[in-house]
Amino acid sequence: MKIVGISACTVGIAHTYLAQQKLEDAAKKAGDEVKIETQGTIGVENELTPEEIAAADIVILAVDVKISGAERFAGKKVVKVSTETAIKSPNKLIEKLHELAGK
Repeated sequence: MKIVGISACTVGIAHTYLAQQKLEDAAKKAGDEVKIETQGTIGVENELTPEEIAAADIVILAVDVKISGAERFAGKKVVKVSTETAIKSPNKLIEKLHELAGK
């Protein structure tokens, strides 16, 4: 399964990158292709391309703040959770994404 997403926390430092790492590790462990864009204090990193978004089966938004570029995901299955959920239960979250995407 192909997963793309964004992580962003209120401060834009620790939780943003922890959520990214946990989601990527859990998705790879499940055999998925994954790319998580971060929107933190230093701006957007690992930016998703229109092609990556188009090819994705599902989008995960692990965010605690308003993000920029959310309109890019129009027409996609989008799951929104807190960064805390992504950090504390990444494996369960990836399982849920599989259920929702039917893969």
